[in-house]
Amino acid sequence: MTRLALDDLAPGRTFEATFLENDAPGSRFRWRTTQLDGRRTPKVVLSDDARIQAGVPCVVRVVHVGKPESDTHGHVEVVWERAAAFRIEGVWLDPSVARKLEVLLESGMNILLDGPQGCGKTTLARAVATQLGMEFVFFNCGAVVDASDFFATIQVRASESGAPVTDFVKTEILEAVERAASSERPVLVFLDELNRCPEAARNALMPALDSTRRVFHPIENRFVAIPDHVQFVAAVNRGRQFSATFGLDAAQLDRFAPLRMGYPPPAEEVKILKRRHAELPTKVIERVVLVADAVRRSPEVGSGLSVRATDEACTYLAHPRFGGGTDDQIRDVLRTSFCLRFDGDADDVTTDAGAVWTIVEQQLRVATE
Repeated sequence: MTRLALDDLAPGRTFEATFLENDAPGSRFRWRTTQLDGRRTPKVVLSDDARIQAGVPCVVRVVHVGKPESDTHGHVEVVWERAAAFRIEGVWLDPSVARKLEVLLESGMNILLDGPQGCGKTTLARAVATQLGMEFVFFNCGAVVDASDFFATIQVRASESGAPVTDFVKTEILEAVERAASSERPVLVFLDELNRCPEAARNALMPALDSTRRVFHPIENRFVAIPDHVQFVAAVNRGRQFSATFGLDAAQLDRFAPLRMGYPPPAEEVKILKRRHAELPTKVIERVVLVADAVRRSPEVGSGLSVRATDEACTYLAHPRFGGGTDDQIRDVLRTSFCLRFDGDADDVTTDAGAVWTIVEQQLRVATE
């Protein structure tokens, strides 16, 4: 990491920064950081501006440099100038969706991410939490059977005498709500695959998602208020290829602001995979993505290929055992990483797997001509 010079910190200069609570005893400044614009500072940077939020990037302006004659002693005082530009690293979003997402995050509304499997819904939620300095809480709704499963689970263990003992254990959601009551750090609760749990069970979430903002504590038999800095983001997969899913009724949908996600354009997917597999030649990544895009656009296939599938293929091809990805190696890897994600046999053209294999061979043949 490069280091800023003291001359760079003249009053009036602006920088992007992310602050944490200042734990120095007796200090009048609530916030501190040692980095500006991603570069280390020669002096600690302090602020008492009430508009600053812990872990949330912002643009600040230098107003005072203490002990300017020293390169190490004193401090730099800054004030909040404006919110930092909204960025999400490692995830592609349609510009229109990105603008809407930024507004929804600022407003604290519940968000519903709707899109095909593997388009990046979970990755997006994690990236948002990281970017905004939020605690990320992941909850798998597919494991929910009863309404109480959202907040507590039953575990049976053997006592010292060998008799069975039933314990109620708090879920990640209930623990996060209780922690938030004594902390100012914002929390993002991610409800993954919300439509995989029964509709009756989802009703337990309704008070958490409407204006009442509370959840029932099944262990203590009381309601717990949800602090304003807890935000819910849910993800759903839809389509005939998904089994064991349940529809969301109008009342449940109305408690979310929906955002539709899709697969990244080929050029953007190549960039994402290149960041993850820098050692793999770009031409190899482009061939993998070209085939995946053809599968996604094909009317003969019932569902699309996730970015996880192209990432998996690149993981194989980047490994030394595959030597960088010859034509035969790419063909072999895609038969596994692509075709096995579909029903049927790759050698049976009447199945989805067979249709995908036909597309793979056609695209690879075109690429080598």
